[in-house]
Amino acid sequence: MDLISIYKDPFIIYIYMASIPFFVGLFQAFKLLNLIDANKAFTQDAVHTLKMMKLASLTLIGFIALAMLYIRFFVHGDDPAGPTALGIIISFASIVIATAAAIFQRVLQNAVDMKSENDLTV
Repeated sequence: MDLISIYKDPFIIYIYMASIPFFVGLFQAFKLLNLIDANKAFTQDAVHTLKMMKLASLTLIGFIALAMLYIRFFVHGDDPAGPTALGIIISFASIVIATAAAIFQRVLQNAVDMKSENDLTV
């Protein structure tokens, strides 16, 4: 196989497309850490960053589910147990991240609302 024929496989192209939400979520995590470092943790930007992390995790779960279905039904002659187990583990980790981001988003949104309410009363 030469270098060009490797990238003609549609599954490889799909994996590269599926990595985009992972890197978006990673970028948003670094952005949230920078906001915390700059003492801007209780702002609407932090809430938006957590929302983007949640959406990136949920999108990644969708991509992984579709990849697992593709491997299960269209790849013959190979054992699908390994990639399926790997997909389940990565999906579980993404579910945990999405759940944590959703909880933190709600708590942070309540804190931002209380902060803006207190700023108006002074």
